[in-house]
Amino acid sequence: MKGRSQRVFFLFWFGMTLRLFFLLGACSEKTTRKAMRQNHSTQQTTSNPGIILNTKNSQQVVVDNGIVSVNFSRPKGYVLGMSYKGIDNILEDDNEEQDRGYLDVVWNTPQSKNSTFERIFGTNFTVIASDDNFVELSFLRTWTSSMNGSSVPMNIDIRYILRSGDSGFYAYAIFNRPEGWPAVEIDQIRIVFKLKSRFNYMAITNERQRYMPTKKDRETGQELAYPEAVLLTKPVNQEFRGEVDDKYQYACENKDNTVHGWVTADANDPVGFWMITPSNEFRNGGPTKQDLTSHVGPITLAMFVSTHYAGKEVTMSFQEGEAYKKVFGPVFVYVNSASGEDGTLSLWSDAVQQQAKEVRSWPYEFPKSVDFIPPSQRGIVLGRLLVKDSYYRGGKHVYADNAYVGLALPGETGSWEKESKGYQFWTQADTKGFFLINNIVPGDYNLYAWVPGFIGDYRYNVTINIKKGGVITLDSLVFVPPRSGPTLWEIGFPDRTAAEFYIPDPYPTLMNKLYNKKPNQKFRNYGLWDRYTDLYPNNDLVFTVGVSNYNKDWFFAHVSRNAGNKTYQPTTWQIVFEHPNEVVKGNYTLQLALACTSDANLQIRFNNAGAKNPDFGTGKIGADSAIARHGVHGLHRLFSISVKSDRIVKGKNTIYLKQARAKNAYQGVMYDYIRLEGPPSTGK
Repeated sequence: MKGRSQRVFFLFWFGMTLRLFFLLGACSEKTTRKAMRQNHSTQQTTSNPGIILNTKNSQQVVVDNGIVSVNFSRPKGYVLGMSYKGIDNILEDDNEEQDRGYLDVVWNTPQSKNSTFERIFGTNFTVIASDDNFVELSFLRTWTSSMNGSSVPMNIDIRYILRSGDSGFYAYAIFNRPEGWPAVEIDQIRIVFKLKSRFNYMAITNERQRYMPTKKDRETGQELAYPEAVLLTKPVNQEFRGEVDDKYQYACENKDNTVHGWVTADANDPVGFWMITPSNEFRNGGPTKQDLTSHVGPITLAMFVSTHYAGKEVTMSFQEGEAYKKVFGPVFVYVNSASGEDGTLSLWSDAVQQQAKEVRSWPYEFPKSVDFIPPSQRGIVLGRLLVKDSYYRGGKHVYADNAYVGLALPGETGSWEKESKGYQFWTQADTKGFFLINNIVPGDYNLYAWVPGFIGDYRYNVTINIKKGGVITLDSLVFVPPRSGPTLWEIGFPDRTAAEFYIPDPYPTLMNKLYNKKPNQKFRNYGLWDRYTDLYPNNDLVFTVGVSNYNKDWFFAHVSRNAGNKTYQPTTWQIVFEHPNEVVKGNYTLQLALACTSDANLQIRFNNAGAKNPDFGTGKIGADSAIARHGVHGLHRLFSISVKSDRIVKGKNTIYLKQARAKNAYQGVMYDYIRLEGPPSTGK
């Protein structure tokens, strides 16, 4: 045994050393690439007059690098215009100056139920750096006590960078509050760009791109259950007639929200405008948090913080006197152009390639703020994650295949999903559980993880302190997922989504044609919550273990029934299963993993639908709105419910799941995974 342990130890550390070797090689390659880029940039500037910074106008600042010219208001820092390839202004100059390109914050005081939308504008303009190859501008808004109650208590420094040879510009913001300032809650931080209407083709991913309706089409349409969703009844282009437009149909998870934007697809020489986000470290809620991208306007967003698909549980909440500092960004605003019939597709492909270049260059070395940590001062964590489930594969250690592993501020197990203040750094382990997290900002973190195929969350029980340039190699970490006894049956697959369950076809009159013939995207259509009433008009869903198929027979969202006249009824689903043997004394366990909770109250009863008190109830829970916002998950929750053996009978059993709140159409829950476990086996 001792020799075997030594061999395992040696193999593990050998693997770790190899991975560190390759990482350092990659870093060396990155340095070489950087030198080549610098050399290439120098060659370009020999034939380029360099960047022109014009500050002569007391009301405006113009920066022109020979490719793009960007006009900022002074000292407010609104982006007034952006010229490129013969387009005098890419942004919608019919809008007011403060409504073209800007940073906004949604906030409230803890005592207030009403939120304030605030466009942030600078009161002090500074040229941070300027030469022929580089310009960085600062538009600083300084908060004072006289602004208490009328403006978010935060010093906000909005920075813009233009470099020679770049087809675009960088934007970032530094949020800072000293000790002693008032309490505040911040629900949203984002950068917004509103483009000219000639931008008519939108692209989010390879398969999510299309010609889009216009802002006017929305204005002449019919508002549906909420303002964001509009039925297009009188579109200029009749191709869009009868479709639903809703900005939430174009949301995606942080890990996939990397590049999106618009193209002037009908132009002879089409132009693309793209938002490129090279890192998720400054976004809230971790890699699976969902957020907005681009939508009809045409509008393109860089979302840093929001409560979308999560609710107030993820708000940035600052106590009275609490100090804070964080850098959001930089993001890269990229423009490109093409000619020929394939211009639109080539512009998207080029934007994707540019995004990959930005990722390879991250973290950037050129921002001048001392608060943005350069690569040489960041750290690395590497290790391996294994899984040990006593009732899976004989309790042997198995690889944490493709586990999500990340660092976030210290907290409880699973707290990363609701964490919005600090930086987060995530990766996916390989098929054998090895992981490497690099470019980590120095500070104290917990290491968190979750593994597709297993319920529960992992948290390493030691706080990890990242030092400048430090490398931390962890031993093999072992995740023991929640488990009380052997599996009697299970429904679904534990991946924190409801995607594997039955998602119905949308109403033909409420479709988004983008998702025609895309089964894996069908959930993004409007109104699917009402399809439950169509499928189960009188009696609720009954799922028989061993007979029913959860891909076909388990509706993806447990919602209320539409009773007409804007009234709704609670619904009670049933899980019917056979317990063929004598009931074993002891406690059974129902593992209940929820992918979404939207103003719900889930009550569970065993073999007695009419029992006054449920065997388990969540109470009012959740506000992630994933049902109404066309998602298949919001915040994840796990309940391990102990069930006394006298609640189970030999033979036929029925578990009743009642969603008791029914004030509107999209209250409810989505299930991720359900498992019934028997009492612990002897010796386990």
